[in-house]
Amino acid sequence: MSRNRRAALAALSLAATTALLAGCASGASDSAAPVGEPTAGGTLSYLEPQTWNTLYPPAAGFYPNGGIVNNITDRLLYQNPETLELEPWIATALPEVNADATEYTFTLRDDVTYSDGTPLTAENVVKNLDLFGAGDPDRALTVSEAINNYDHGEVVDEHTVKFVFSAPSPGFAQAVSTINSGLVSDATLDLNAEGFGPGNATQIIGSGPFVIADEKIGTEIDLEARDDYDWAPPSVEHQGSPFLDGITIVVASESSVRVGTVVSKQADIARQIEAPDEPQFAADGLSIFAASTNGVNNGLSFRFRHPLLNDIKVREAIIAGIDRETIVSTLFTDSYPLATGALAKTALGYTDTSEFYTYDPKLAAKLLDEAGWKAGSDGILEKDGKRLSLTFNEALPQPRSKEVVTLIQEQLGKLGIEVKLYGGDQAAQDAARLEIDTIQVYHSMVGRADYDVLKSQYFSANRNTLLNLDPADNSIGDQELDTLLSDVASKPSAEDRATASAAAQQRLAEQAYILPIFEEPQVFGLTDAVQGFHTESVGRPSFYSTWLNR
Repeated sequence: MSRNRRAALAALSLAATTALLAGCASGASDSAAPVGEPTAGGTLSYLEPQTWNTLYPPAAGFYPNGGIVNNITDRLLYQNPETLELEPWIATALPEVNADATEYTFTLRDDVTYSDGTPLTAENVVKNLDLFGAGDPDRALTVSEAINNYDHGEVVDEHTVKFVFSAPSPGFAQAVSTINSGLVSDATLDLNAEGFGPGNATQIIGSGPFVIADEKIGTEIDLEARDDYDWAPPSVEHQGSPFLDGITIVVASESSVRVGTVVSKQADIARQIEAPDEPQFAADGLSIFAASTNGVNNGLSFRFRHPLLNDIKVREAIIAGIDRETIVSTLFTDSYPLATGALAKTALGYTDTSEFYTYDPKLAAKLLDEAGWKAGSDGILEKDGKRLSLTFNEALPQPRSKEVVTLIQEQLGKLGIEVKLYGGDQAAQDAARLEIDTIQVYHSMVGRADYDVLKSQYFSANRNTLLNLDPADNSIGDQELDTLLSDVASKPSAEDRATASAAAQQRLAEQAYILPIFEEPQVFGLTDAVQGFHTESVGRPSFYSTWLNR
């Protein structure tokens, strides 16, 4: 396979992407079907809005992380992005599972190697899952939020492994299909958190179709195809080594740069095309690819344990005072359906709770009055000497978060509620995330095509977006909600998990803990040179079957 194009395109840098072309066409566009027969060769140039911060699989949910991990690692199982069904991959079949979902037994392929030449063995698979399931605090390596109730793994024989759980773990099969369970070499598993971080990318060794060849910290990372790769999921039409020679991932934080560089065909594909820019991809030779994330919708979590939000009437008033339809129609396109509940309609366990999210500013004003809030001299509501002033975070990974909060600021301002935006880079946002006195309303989403996604977002020991768990004293504000979320991940039958999920969604709605806004996609802009592009089940790019028609 020729690699001669890689050197030329690998020279693409952030500085080079700043050249924009004017006069782009307007209109709507859908992703194009593959044209012609696949051809081998060439390096694809891919633009990311943010830089990656860790390649440790359990902590790689941030899309810039996951886009890399998805292409350098394999998983025991494959979740078909079209059907969301689980299929064999490194495991030769779906696992044998005991009646209460506390034991899973997998048979492994015997022909898989890591990019450093070491074999993927039963011992290595157990070492992976033992780390991901238990974490290692001494190395600052966290437990995977996708794995619940993990006890230990066992090597049954040379090609068989068993995993044992302290309580039912019905989501484990799906968990080992996610990038959070991406398999890495023994040497990689010995790294600490810093070793998985920026500056060490080439030390992260997976068995996937691409290997990290080079890294420019904060600006670029280069992936190179493995010529010897030959263990793709059996259901994938393409088998053998990737069509591409490699991928150059460039950080281009400015939306105008990402759009202009692809529209001018100086780059092949970019992630996070903002809604106002979608019409530019209606021009000939361009297209939009909007992938569902199949999980918790883009929305607001109200930290109900904060003194300003502990009255349900205040939370209900905020919800009634926000015009979601205007936000979505003003800022977004048809790629962003209005949310009808905590989960996307395509998500497992979806329940329609839209009746709780009706825009009614007169009701909002009435509820605030009943709760004892009166307008102060500057129009902001006051009670017991306190102003009704709330701070929202800016969710940098989410599309148009600042603009969303700005519209909410205008809408709630008419009711006398002051809304402030907490700015800052990703490090600042991460540091403030669990500080209830800093951020009272948390804007976020999470994608995962399993019932457990609801627990991942709201459970006290996971993302804890509601701050139901107070980190200061480890107390729980709503034990009933926590129990329901735990049941979602611990009941052995799908029927019981669905029941627990529906009950948890109902409680989130009835208690006015959340306001879902829209079903968040991952929106990519492509040139017509990109063929065979697709994403995994929550919208991370998969380049294994991608080829270049140029």
